[in-house]
Amino acid sequence: MLYKFKSKATGDLIMLEPNGRRILEIIGKEAGPTGIIQPGQMTAAIAAIEAAVAREEADPQALAEQARAGGQVPPRADGVTLRQRAVPFLDMLRRAGQAGEDIVWGV
Repeated sequence: MLYKFKSKATGDLIMLEPNGRRILEIIGKEAGPTGIIQPGQMTAAIAAIEAAVAREEADPQALAEQARAGGQVPPRADGVTLRQRAVPFLDMLRRAGQAGEDIVWGV
């Protein structure tokens, strides 16, 4: 399944199901087949995503510091980070919020 996020203020944003579900769970929305984010909810959604990104980035840094302290080579991060996946969604939230437009999916 894909999530296709739409807003009158931005172009469409398509995310694979696991990534879209994770973003929606972070912002406290049910990751169902349809939904809406209203302009009044966008500031809190942006803050929630930014906090989740900060938490995710803090964990690998702590592991790397522990490895260095033990004289080991720090582990290499693999894959695409939450920050990389969230940037387009954060941009959509900011632009839609400034324009006072909803973001919807599945409609």
